[in-house]
Parts: sequence; C-alpha cells; structure tokens
Amino acid sequence: MSDSSEALAYVNEMARSRGYVLPYHKLMAEADLEVLKAANGLVSAAYTKQRKLDKTTKELIFITSLTVLRAAPGHIAGHIRVALDLGVSAEEILEAIEIALPEAGVVAFQHGFEVWADVVGAAGIEPTVEVHGSDR
Repeated sequence: MSDSSEALAYVNEMARSRGYVLPYHKLMAEADLEVLKAANGLVSAAYTKQRKLDKTTKELIFITSLTVLRAAPGHIAGHIRVALDLGVSAEEILEAIEIALPEAGVVAFQHGFEVWADVVGAAGIEPTVEVHGSDR
C-alpha cells in the first residue's frame, strides 16, 4: 500500500497531463504506486510527452486502436472526450473509428461506434415500416 497523499498527488498529475484517469489508475495508485508509476512512464514516453505527433493525432490513433481491441467503453469514451476537448470534431472521430472496418470488421467497428454515439449524443433514424427483430 502507498502513502495516500503521494498516491493522490500522482493521480492528480495523471489527470492533469492526460485529461482523464481510468478506474484502474485510481486503484493501482493505492495498491501499488510503484508499478503504476512504471506503467505510466511508458505511456508518457509514447503518448503524453510531446514528440512528432500532435495530441489530436495521438487521440485519434488511440480511439481507433481501442476500438479494434474492443476496449472497455469507458476507456474509449475517455479518449473521445479528450479528442473533443482538443477540438476534434465528432465527424473526424467517427472517421477514425470507421478505419476499424476493413481490418477488424463490423463487430469491432460497432463497439467503437456505439461508444461514440453515446458520447456525442448521436440520434438515429427510425424506419417507418415494421421491422422484425430487436437487433437490426
């Protein structure tokens, strides 16, 4: 177990630098801060540290890769919200999710699409003819 004040300070810094904190970050900060710091160091080098790719590009890549992996909806939603906060349009985010279609297939795409639709409040069109079945 870690010193709670040190763990809280670390989680606060993660939230500031990333724009989000995942549930496992909160738990690991208290359970094993040393390992969280090590894992976050890798994320920092590849993601949060400014290198050649800008933040918006990295967020779109993250959203696409998390969609392909069918990550937890909250994880995908967190990156969608960060991208929106960075000024990426809902349409640009959808286009990034659509990249999953040819390589990962419809199921992976639908997973990311449903998260996107929820986050951006997308509304669909209801057919005016009778439809049989609840999943189509």
